[in-house]
Amino acid sequence: MEKKVSIIKLFQEKKYSEVIFLIDNKVPENKKNSLALNLLGISKILKGKPNKEDFHSAIRDFKKAILKENRTQHSLEAFKNYINTSVELYNYDNSDENHQVVHKLFKEIISIYNHDKDFYSKDQFFLVSITRVFTRLNNLEKVRKIYKELIENKFYRVEIICAYIYHNCFVDTWDQEDFMKYGRLLSKNIKVFENEKLKPINKNKNKKIKIGFLSSDIKSKHSIIYFLKTVIDNYNTNKFEIYLFSNNRKSSEDETIRSIKSSINKNYDIFGLKNIDVINLIRSEKIDILIDLMGVTSSQKVEILKNRAAPIQIVWCGFCNTTGIEEVDYIISDPHLIYESEENLYQEKIISLPNIWNCHSGMGFERIYSESPFLKNNNITFGSFNNFNKINHSVIETWSKILKEVKNSKLVLKTSTPRITELLSDQFQNQGVIESVEFMNTVESFEDHMNIYKKIDIALDTFPYNGVTTSFEAIWMGVPVITMKGYNFNSRCGESINKNLNMEYLIAENKADYVVKAKELSENKEKLLDIRKKIFDQAATSSLFDTKSFSNDFFKSLETIYNK
Repeated sequence: MEKKVSIIKLFQEKKYSEVIFLIDNKVPENKKNSLALNLLGISKILKGKPNKEDFHSAIRDFKKAILKENRTQHSLEAFKNYINTSVELYNYDNSDENHQVVHKLFKEIISIYNHDKDFYSKDQFFLVSITRVFTRLNNLEKVRKIYKELIENKFYRVEIICAYIYHNCFVDTWDQEDFMKYGRLLSKNIKVFENEKLKPINKNKNKKIKIGFLSSDIKSKHSIIYFLKTVIDNYNTNKFEIYLFSNNRKSSEDETIRSIKSSINKNYDIFGLKNIDVINLIRSEKIDILIDLMGVTSSQKVEILKNRAAPIQIVWCGFCNTTGIEEVDYIISDPHLIYESEENLYQEKIISLPNIWNCHSGMGFERIYSESPFLKNNNITFGSFNNFNKINHSVIETWSKILKEVKNSKLVLKTSTPRITELLSDQFQNQGVIESVEFMNTVESFEDHMNIYKKIDIALDTFPYNGVTTSFEAIWMGVPVITMKGYNFNSRCGESINKNLNMEYLIAENKADYVVKAKELSENKEKLLDIRKKIFDQAATSSLFDTKSFSNDFFKSLETIYNK
C-alpha cells in the first residue's frame, strides 16, 4: 500500500521516469492492477518526447489494464488512454506501415466498444475519445451521431458543440439556420470570466491601428500561412502594427514564424497559457482589432473571443461560417458568399470585400505551363486533393456517375491529413467504380505535391464543404476545377473562386449539372485545352493571387470599421 501511495504521489509530481522505474522493477507482475498499469502507460507518454516504441509500450500497458478489470472505472480509463494513444501514434508517423498497424488497433478498439457498448456509452468522455477513432476511419456519420446524442443529453461542453457544428459542414443535411442555432448554443455555454480578473480594454486611440491575428495554425506547411502572408507582406506600416498570437507547440522553433518575423511587430507564443492570461496579454498590448483564424475549429480558444479580448473582433479564413458568439463583431466575406437577404443568418456583421474573401500569396516557384495529361494518356484523369472528410456519400455517388459516363477515366484522390481509406474504398466499390479510383499517399515535399497536379486533367470540388487551398493550387497549375453552387458561406467558396477567375462555366447548378459539365468537358477536348490555357494565363493576375490589391481592400475595410 505504501508503494502504491508513493507511486501516485510521484505521478502527481510529474516524476514520470521514477513512476516507470518503480512499477517496472518494484511491483510484481501479479500485483500490477489496472491503476498501476494506467499510470505506467501514461508516464511512458508524458516522460519526454515519446518515440514509436513508447507509444506501443504504453498501448500494451493499457490493454493489460482493460483485461485486468472488467467494467470498472479503471478499465474504462484504460480504454480511453488506449484510444487516445493509438490516435496519437497514428498522427506521429505517416508511413503506410504504421497506418496499417494502427488500423488493426482501431479495428480492435471498435470491436471492444461494440462488444460492451452499453457500459462504455454511459461515459460521456469515453464517447468523445471514440469519435477520434471514427474520424480517422472517415466514418463521420458515426461521429455526428455521437455528438448529436451527447448534445441531446445536455452534455453542453464547448468542445462537443464546436465539434458538432464543424462536422456538419461536411454534409448537406444542415441549413444555415442550424449553424446559427448551434452557434448560439455554443455562445451560451462558453465560460465568462469575472471582470475583476480581466485587465480593462483599451478605449483610447493608438497612434497606429494594432491588429492581432489569433491561430493554432501559424506553422510551416499549413495552408493558412499562404493567406496570412498576403496581408502581412503588404500593409502600410505607417498606419498599422501587426501582432501574432500563435497557439502552436513549436512556435519558437518554426521556420515559417522565423521567416515572417521581419514583417510583423511581435509574435507571442501562447501555447500552454491559460485563456484568461491570453486575454489579459492581448488587452495589455492594447490590440484594437483581433482577427481569429480558427472559429469553431479550435474549441480551446473560443473563450478568448467570448470574453472580448479586443474592442473589435473578426473571424476570417480558417472557418467560413458564423461562430454564433455575440462578442464576435464581424466576419470577412465577399459578394459571392453571403447575400444581403441572408445576413440575418450570421451572428456577425458582414465585411464584404469587393472581389474575394481571401487571396493566396503564391507557391514560391516559377510557373511552367503543362499540357493536359490526356494528350499522352488518351484518357481523362479527374482529381481531388481535398481532406477526405469532405468526401461524403453524395460526393461519392456523383463522382461515380462521372466515372461511369466518361469511359476509361480515372479519379486520383489525395489528402494532406492522414486518413484510413477503407470506408471510402468500400463506398466506391458499392458504386462499381473502385477500379477507376487511385488513393495517393501524402508526400513530404510541397513541390512534389504540386507536381501531381500535372497528372490531372480536371479537378473535382467537394460539396457542400468546398476545397479552398486545393482549388487555388489546381488553378495555379492551370487545372480547371468543377464546383457546385451552395447555400451558405462555406458551400459557396468554390463559386467565389471560379467567379473571380471568370470561369462561371465551371460552376454547376446541381449534382446532375455537375455530372453533365464533367462529361461535356471530357468529351470536348478542344474546350478543355482552351480553358486550361486560359486558367494558366489568367490565374496569376486574377483576384485569387493579386496580393497587393487584396491587401489594400483588406486593410481599407479594417480602417473603415475602426474609424466608426
